[in-house]
Amino acid sequence: MRIYSALMDTIETYTGLSPAAFFTIAALMVVVYKIVCSMFVDSEEFNKPSSNSSTNHHHHHLATPKVSEPVHLGDVTEQELRAYDGSDPNKPLLMAIKGQIYDVSSSRMFYGPGGPYAKFAGRDASRALALLSFDPQDLTGNLEGLSENELEVLQDWEYKFMEKYKKVGQLVLEKTRTKEPDGGEEVEETANMK
Repeated sequence: MRIYSALMDTIETYTGLSPAAFFTIAALMVVVYKIVCSMFVDSEEFNKPSSNSSTNHHHHHLATPKVSEPVHLGDVTEQELRAYDGSDPNKPLLMAIKGQIYDVSSSRMFYGPGGPYAKFAGRDASRALALLSFDPQDLTGNLEGLSENELEVLQDWEYKFMEKYKKVGQLVLEKTRTKEPDGGEEVEETANMK
């Protein structure tokens, strides 16, 4: 009983709170912590099929868009990239920085339709990221006229994307199909972006 009394006195002395208030606040902090942690579920955990009945698995499948393993697209034009803006839930959600295309499907809540960065999906958003801008005219890969500080901001974004997302391709200016001189198979040529 002596330890209990000493503990209660210590709580009151150091916190200025009654023991009841202290434990109530501590319990609320635990609850808030659990709620906040549940909001940031690992994407692989989130996409695991439910181990319950098959009807629950079917319901889970309908409730969340299918996020498949990232595919390597290779060379893609800006026009082709637009098809990966999240409007088709069966396609991966892609975004480019400095001409490099990343699969951001695991962050659909941010880059998918209705998300705060949905405008960036299906585009090279380099300029918008460098300027921290949501202006539609900045949704481009054009880096002309950016200050050194803005380019550093863009570099930070690029490092974050490289760490978090899988690179699946790169932007090219155009693709052209040409026939081999011997009349054989068509070959696709690309003109890379700089």
